[in-house]
Amino acid sequence: SEFIRANQALLESRPSGFFSVNLVARKPDKNAPDSNPYVKKFLSKTPWKPRLVGVFAGNLDYPRYGTFDRAMIRLIMLMTDGPTDWDEVRRYAGRIAALAAGGIDRGSR
Repeated sequence: SEFIRANQALLESRPSGFFSVNLVARKPDKNAPDSNPYVKKFLSKTPWKPRLVGVFAGNLDYPRYGTFDRAMIRLIMLMTDGPTDWDEVRRYAGRIAALAAGGIDRGSR
């Protein structure tokens, strides 16, 4: 992205991480940085190599949709165990804190 190209030196000079929030991540075979298609595509196109990478299933803004669409989306989320794993978000936040404190090396993702 343009932001990353403009700020790459700064991003690489400090502990930094990247995470993606997308509904595809609710699937077990797409919930890791190396298996999520959006994260893989982003990382392949950016010159920045973040020290920490995470991916989380998102949350839907149900009020944005009409009654029928809301009902169908809720049914799909119920059938597929819903979108967000908050325990995984908390673990990632702990890893970010450790990264900021200097406790995670470049190879950890």
